Amino acid sequence: MFDRLQAVEDRYERLNELLSDPDIVSDSKKLAQFSKEQSDIQETVTVYREYKSIKEQIQDAKDLIDMEDDPEMKEMAQEELKELEVQIPDLEEKMKILLIPKDPNDGKNIIMEIRGAAGGDEAALFANSLFRMYSKYAETQGWRTEIVSANPTELGGYKEIVIMISGSDVYSKLKYESGAHRVQRVPETESQGRVHTSTATVVVMPEAAEVELDLQDKDIRVDIYHASGAGGQHVNKTASAVRMTHIPTGVVVAMQDERSQLKNREKAMKILRARVYDKLQQEEQSKYDAERKSAVGTGDRSERIRTYNYPQNRVTDHRIGLTIQKLDQIIDGKLDDVIDALIMEEQAKKLDALNEQRF
Repeated sequence: MFDRLQAVEDRYERLNELLSDPDIVSDSKKLAQFSKEQSDIQETVTVYREYKSIKEQIQDAKDLIDMEDDPEMKEMAQEELKELEVQIPDLEEKMKILLIPKDPNDGKNIIMEIRGAAGGDEAALFANSLFRMYSKYAETQGWRTEIVSANPTELGGYKEIVIMISGSDVYSKLKYESGAHRVQRVPETESQGRVHTSTATVVVMPEAAEVELDLQDKDIRVDIYHASGAGGQHVNKTASAVRMTHIPTGVVVAMQDERSQLKNREKAMKILRARVYDKLQQEEQSKYDAERKSAVGTGDRSERIRTYNYPQNRVTDHRIGLTIQKLDQIIDGKLDDVIDALIMEEQAKKLDALNEQRF
């Protein structure tokens, strides 16, 4: 472990030199790349340096105890030694966590797709509840939420809604939300007060930049057609809807929310890039059993991950066996207890994997 930490510190020092190099400063791409790399490892270096400083102080205190004849000075050194030694286990634990390989997508914005699944109108209403929950959580994090496309129902639900959430480290916190969400509650349309079970699905995809995924024009088929649904003369006369198909992967995106064909193209391309990037990542993950074992529910999109039981005000995350009697708060966007538990579980599994490799 300490060899790796020293290598990280050496790299940090090298990055300091590179970021002072006039050739790097004048190259905006390299400057951004090295600045981000330095920022990513800064906390690890800070904790490692604090650890080394305390170890040196511990050794100094021990040397003083061995050499000092004055009982009072020796007692003071022993007290200082106790205070220093108690900090070591926490710092070692921090360093282990900081050495866990980071998901390169953690700092990215996301595109989230929420769909009503089993349960008809009630499933669509639950999809709206989930959309509201994630929107409120995004507010608490200082993130921005934008509706990319939506297919609402007459009762106020969504057959499907696609949103973009932008901000700091969005994917790192919301990547665990992909999967099937189940709700147990009495629908507003239920006259006899019976509890119904419905589901909605959530897919979370990191936003893919053009530099990460270069989609060739020759690989994309674009079809233009008339939008359907409410909209009067515009819908009947203007061919503004766009369907894009990425031929190599078979990924299809249709967009008709905007009146402008250009805007629909832009939105469709953004979603297409995210879906293709996500599909390629999912295929890559499936090749590595070890990675799948260390992940907490970020692989199988059909997995039922969570149940929201309204009569008992209970939320259960099935992946980690977590049950919380705070459904009213969680559905109102207070997701920290659930998300923090998922992050801790994944960190624990990755730490176990690191220990098995005897770093």
